[in-house]
Amino acid sequence: MSFFVSLMLVGFATMALSLLASQHVKSRFRRFSQIPGSSGFTGAEVAAEILQRNGIHDVSVHEHQGFLGDHYDPVHKRLVLSPDVYHGTSLAALGVAAHEAGHAIQHKNAYLPLHVRMLAVGITTYANQFVTLIPMLGMGMGLAPRWAFAAMAVGWAVIMLFNLITLPVEFDASSRAKAMLTRLGFVRTEGEAAGVAAVLNAAALTYVAAFATSLAYFLVYLLPLLGGGRSSRD
Repeated sequence: MSFFVSLMLVGFATMALSLLASQHVKSRFRRFSQIPGSSGFTGAEVAAEILQRNGIHDVSVHEHQGFLGDHYDPVHKRLVLSPDVYHGTSLAALGVAAHEAGHAIQHKNAYLPLHVRMLAVGITTYANQFVTLIPMLGMGMGLAPRWAFAAMAVGWAVIMLFNLITLPVEFDASSRAKAMLTRLGFVRTEGEAAGVAAVLNAAALTYVAAFATSLAYFLVYLLPLLGGGRSSRD
């Protein structure tokens, strides 16, 4: 099989995987956004309470416009929630808010994978730009295939490692979220706990898909090098 056929197959397969993961998390979020938590607390209130109970007083909770753009900003120490999560009392809102608060707890406790990920953000940004530019430079400047393949493999290796270290960060934040919601009484029944878990588990699949995508692209550029470059000339 030629390199370009392999590249196209990887492209189609990873695109399909990413779309499926994205649609799955959106579907789960919408479904459990219709089911209110019996505690009656909003996502913002849940996040603030979790932060306080963990002795975190220097992280603020903010609302921002956008769908599923919720995140923890470790640089400015802000927990940013979308309107549906910030104001929502649904199981989806509680789960997402608690998950983001889980990242703040990781930051406070110096959770190693989170700090490694924070340190790797800059180089990963450059790697993403790199793997976009190299194919265009290769066509425009006539770069040798082996040199271009090596450069692309290095770029994708950086992205793959970043996505790999992201997995324990996200899984741990979800685990903390589930435990805190139950312990603090925001989630009161097994059914509610299952709903929260369904949302957070679906979100985790998007990170698994991102890692699988970067691994596939890393391998598709690495294997021709290990094979002596024969695939690149097929």
